[in-house]
Amino acid sequence: MEYERPLLTGKLIQRYKRFLSDIELTSPAERVGEIVTAHCANTGSMTNCKDEGAKVWLFDSQNPKRKLPLSWEWVEVEGQYKACINTARANQLVKEALLDNRIKEIEVCSAALLKAEPKVDEGRLDFLLSSEKTDALTYIEVKSVTLLGHSEAAIKEDNIGYFPDAVTSRGLKHLEVLMRLKEEGQRSILFFCVPHEGIKRVKVAEHVDPAYAKKLRQVMAAGVEVLAYQVEFHTQGMVLKTALEVSI
Repeated sequence: MEYERPLLTGKLIQRYKRFLSDIELTSPAERVGEIVTAHCANTGSMTNCKDEGAKVWLFDSQNPKRKLPLSWEWVEVEGQYKACINTARANQLVKEALLDNRIKEIEVCSAALLKAEPKVDEGRLDFLLSSEKTDALTYIEVKSVTLLGHSEAAIKEDNIGYFPDAVTSRGLKHLEVLMRLKEEGQRSILFFCVPHEGIKRVKVAEHVDPAYAKKLRQVMAAGVEVLAYQVEFHTQGMVLKTALEVSI
């Protein structure tokens, strides 16, 4: 995905009330030093992604109908890694990758076979993929992984991305739905989108949400597939690119 306009940069002052963030702009030149409030499209705890003074990137929607036209998109973690904290981007990145056939485990022949937000039970999952050759259906639920942890040796190559970063009853429900669909004969996939340059493999955050970790092991034993792909950052956009190991 590519942003329509150049991203603004700034320094994070604070994130508060979950969806709000105050930022001091460092670009463009005519707005340096201006304090702005930007929308933060992330319901998680954002652990390690909301440090005061961190470099951030913003997108200006230039939409006069929006109360907050600026959206907080990226943050620099540990002074070296870009991470996208706008969780809405994960679905965009996965959809683009599916349609470009860049996810080797999933074959998509045309956009007509891919449906976003299919209704399942009383809720929705992220994608439903049909097949031109059979009646088989594939359900995909996407999760964004930005919680970076290190091994005891703190070696860069061992950097681990943990999910979830907060207790998630909604995520638990998604696992139950995926398992039921699998038991009914459908293909079910939990897809970890990793928009974080420092994460090299993904692991369930049992220390954050033990109930989620237990359920994830159950659904994997039932045949639900778990995939993880890392995002590559460009100057004005991102692309889902590299498959990562998942260790549960």
